[in-house]
Amino acid sequence: MNKSIIEEITAGLQSGTPFIAPKFFYDEIGSRLFEAITLLDEYYPTRVEKSIMKMHEQQIASAVGACDVLLDLGAGNCAKASELFNSVNPKQYLALDISKDFLELAIAELQKKFPHIEMTAQVCDLSQPLSFPDFVGKKKTFFYPGSSIGNFNPDQVSSFFKNIATICDGSGGLLIGVDLVKDGDVLQKAYDDSLGITAAFNLNVLKHLNRIIESDFDVSDWEHFAIFNEEESRIEMHLRAKRDVSVTWPSQSIRFKAGQMIHTENSYKYTKSSFSDLLIKAGFTAVKAWTDPKELFMVCYAKA
Repeated sequence: MNKSIIEEITAGLQSGTPFIAPKFFYDEIGSRLFEAITLLDEYYPTRVEKSIMKMHEQQIASAVGACDVLLDLGAGNCAKASELFNSVNPKQYLALDISKDFLELAIAELQKKFPHIEMTAQVCDLSQPLSFPDFVGKKKTFFYPGSSIGNFNPDQVSSFFKNIATICDGSGGLLIGVDLVKDGDVLQKAYDDSLGITAAFNLNVLKHLNRIIESDFDVSDWEHFAIFNEEESRIEMHLRAKRDVSVTWPSQSIRFKAGQMIHTENSYKYTKSSFSDLLIKAGFTAVKAWTDPKELFMVCYAKA
């Protein structure tokens, strides 16, 4: 395992407010659990985003136009991007995600259905600056669905958007889904479902860490905790210790008191105007936006 990744995890666990970066959710089991979450009644983002993409399919296709390369950020099972293939007609498709095995399996199946599109899977940490030298001079459309942008804090969002706008270099743009501000009870249920699948997803990160840093987290010592932080306009997910517990890994150890929490994810929620402003300030020249009738969710195309 990469030494820098082990150091990153260790630093997070030993910080004054312990945390685990949400990218570590997505081992193969975590990826499967997230797929299950998207099917839950309480978890509206995937369902509503899909309805927006379907309802406004022609308008979105017209705004995006044909592209040389479709870059799918946080591709997962690649299903969302594949629904764009017939309207956007990319010559190349690059699927980027942090879970290598899951991604390669998805690409292999997708290539059979679209043999005319050149497809590549690439492991990518979206929290790091992006660079695609092989695609210089080509019209690039970045696709980032699912409101995963909500995992970034405002400063990270600004840097992320500036990075993509620079890579586009005046051609192409970014098609992105974002969750909108709404009633806190709706948000709470979306991140703490009655079947406990989100809880399993959150707890699974501890098993993933055990494999990465050889720690001895016992999942039974922890419980899922989600809350809407209204002041920060974000859902926060935590893992809360049920009892006093010690966790060790090579040459390291840390003790958690009962009730102490490890912060695992933020999911920021935006207004239509605040999100569009972020895109324009980052260097995009124009933004088109589509929402569902209840304005739960928004899909934007930001032109470079």
